[in-house]
Amino acid sequence: MRVAVIGASGTIGGPLTAALSAEHDVVGVARNPGPVGDAGVEWVAADATDSDAMRHALDGVDVVYHLVHSLGASNFEALDRAAATAVAGGAAAGGARQIVYLGGLGEAADELSPHLRSRAETATILEAASVPVTVLRAAMIVGAGSAAFETILALVERLPIMICPRWVSVETQPVALADVLAALFGVCGNKATYDQTFDLGGLEVMTYRMMMERVARQRGRHPVLVEVPFLTPRLSSLWLYLVTPASVAVARPLVEGLRIPTTARDDRIWSLLGVSRTTFDQAIRSALLERD
Repeated sequence: MRVAVIGASGTIGGPLTAALSAEHDVVGVARNPGPVGDAGVEWVAADATDSDAMRHALDGVDVVYHLVHSLGASNFEALDRAAATAVAGGAAAGGARQIVYLGGLGEAADELSPHLRSRAETATILEAASVPVTVLRAAMIVGAGSAAFETILALVERLPIMICPRWVSVETQPVALADVLAALFGVCGNKATYDQTFDLGGLEVMTYRMMMERVARQRGRHPVLVEVPFLTPRLSSLWLYLVTPASVAVARPLVEGLRIPTTARDDRIWSLLGVSRTTFDQAIRSALLERD
């Protein structure tokens, strides 16, 4: 099959593009592809919000992966909306048989943060097109380069004492990057996944506090976490900016979404694809080995 990965130079898009290229003809689409590292990939420099560029890049493609989002831009919601519209139009015009979209858990909540609202809106726009869509909704992805994981790691490495907002007691279900990649790879051209939405959660449900404590132990650290009720999402994002690599533009919308539980409602995707999930501690060790 001919497969296009939009966002092929990203943390998820990079390894997914490499894996897909072993079995398919792959078009890697990115604004700045950089040096071509895989001779088996056809690289296209294009902006996902450009409708004409998407029609050109997706012409004759069977499966389209939509992995880009504009978090960090002040108008990220408008950019994500434009990208979804351009990708849906390009996929339909090019005769695609499937669009695969990676969104986030928590999108079904009643009160969404701007970030989660944008992710849900992207799925809605893609699903309105004439091409069958497979939506994968992931909790926090544990892997080197994941913005959320890198933020957690930076916090536990830099702060021996943390004054934490209430969102550290919210439940989440972190999932290993390797498992997300396995799911993305497994749904490619899989008709049983067409027009379906799947939750990607790891083996354990835990609070963000528990997650930070587990990551800290892997680093040989034992931070003291003190929860207080008065750190607003805005103050939390500024706090993160002071102690982590994340910019305020990225941190704030991420933190605003942390007040919503992000747990999987079902885990049928793993049995459908025959994927054995990675434990949280194994995922941390793999991420740290790759970083170090």
